[in-house]
Amino acid sequence: MALSPKDLEDLQYAKDLLENPSLGAKITSAIGFPIEKGFDLLPGSWSETVNRLTRETLQKALDFTVRTMDARSIRPPANFAHKIMAAASGAGGGAFGIAALPVELPVSTMIILRSIADIARSEGELVTSPEAKLACIEVFALGGRSGSDDATKTGYFQVRAALAKAVSEAAQYIAERGLLEESAPAIVRLLTQIASRFSVSVSQKAAAQLVPIVGAAGGAIVNMVFIDHFQDVGRGHFIVRRLERSYGADEVRRAYDRLA
Repeated sequence: MALSPKDLEDLQYAKDLLENPSLGAKITSAIGFPIEKGFDLLPGSWSETVNRLTRETLQKALDFTVRTMDARSIRPPANFAHKIMAAASGAGGGAFGIAALPVELPVSTMIILRSIADIARSEGELVTSPEAKLACIEVFALGGRSGSDDATKTGYFQVRAALAKAVSEAAQYIAERGLLEESAPAIVRLLTQIASRFSVSVSQKAAAQLVPIVGAAGGAIVNMVFIDHFQDVGRGHFIVRRLERSYGADEVRRAYDRLA
């Protein structure tokens, strides 16, 4: 069944959100200064540190979604309110620099996750289901990229395909157990894949907050851009999932590929 004109418009909007400029480009535009200057200030062991930190943060976020997310009536998502909370969190990161990241990142990630869940609900997701909860966490991978990515691996559907097996296994594990064990292979595989992509976004955020001219005010701006980026990706992702429920994944993928 072909998509209706209105649903094609929605799909075009989703594609524009999902295939838009990178987070790094958005941050550079917002602060008016290349974030590469901040990368020079990151410690030599940064890559190892950020990978560990992002994985720990995602573990807490996934546990949070499993235990606390509940279904609510469909309503417009509170995007602006979540941006204000993220900005307040980012102000601390900008004021205290990289030392604040282990405290600030989990807070801002949880705020982003709640915003993503609001968006998911507004697109008709039953967020009490394991699949929907994991789709929310999946947004952190869809909004970033891995250091080993090439042009053939960065498209929206390519990333989803790469994550599909790990997401399915984790959903089955959560459905059967109703809880999380950090060492469970299904959970470890999923979080490792998502963290490898999300950590790139976290590095870009941290580098921007280390640029000398940024400070507390700039840190708030960076976090506003950070959450706005993942809100956009979440909106696009859940529009696609809504259309897949109506038309099937194959038809939506064909229509997506035909769009400009």
